[in-house]
Amino acid sequence: MARSWFKKQTKELVPPLIAIAVFLVIWQILCPPGSKGLPGPLQVLTDTWYPYIIFPFFNNGGTDKGLGWQIFASLQRVAIGFSLATFVGIGLGIWVGTNKVIYRALDPMFQVFRTIPPLAWLPISLAAFQQSNPSAIFVIFITAIWPIIINTTVGVQQIPQDYRNVSRVLRLSNRKYFLKILIPAAVPYIFTGLRIGIGLSWLAIVAAEMLVGGVGIGFFIWDAYNNSLLSQIILALLYVGIVGLILDRMVAFLASLVVPEEQK
Repeated sequence: MARSWFKKQTKELVPPLIAIAVFLVIWQILCPPGSKGLPGPLQVLTDTWYPYIIFPFFNNGGTDKGLGWQIFASLQRVAIGFSLATFVGIGLGIWVGTNKVIYRALDPMFQVFRTIPPLAWLPISLAAFQQSNPSAIFVIFITAIWPIIINTTVGVQQIPQDYRNVSRVLRLSNRKYFLKILIPAAVPYIFTGLRIGIGLSWLAIVAAEMLVGGVGIGFFIWDAYNNSLLSQIILALLYVGIVGLILDRMVAFLASLVVPEEQK
């Protein structure tokens, strides 16, 4: 049993590890020590080993903090904004999906708003809230909510007519119809919207923090750029990618627990 599990894990891990190794070798060849422009992987490791790699949670006060604290601050904003978008988006999506008149009235607005780039909302949020932190959270909210609303709406509208007919024959109450038919049928679509939303949220917060400042991985990257610290930027980008992957996998794992096997 353990041997078969080890073989399976080896088959899954070896190809990406080889691809990463090849990428690092090519990068190092193209960016040897002493060359101008981008630093190579060895130079990045040397420049950022102390304190950013071995002490990710150092705190010297103000914005001079380790990457662990920078990412934690960004994740806090994402958690608040994405949670709000989840509750509001799912609620609105169900309401719009179950009411054809409301759908015809609001869907054109949703389609217009969802095409607006996240950072275009930042001046509006700054004018409304007058503070950087609530403004960044609002950008997360307004970025994540559209895929959640749209996918939830589609999920509700895709409920088979047979299900609706059965609920009428059995004379299910609105509450039972909601819990036994509507939600289970729409769950796969809802989680599709959540996965898209969490990815967009992480992208948006990094960009927003570059403009609003304060503690956060986005501001860290922008500050490092202004000081020509390319190695710190590359390390931060690596962390951003890893955290984004973890967030996506977390939502996918929740979906695997909630979505019925026959609907996957």
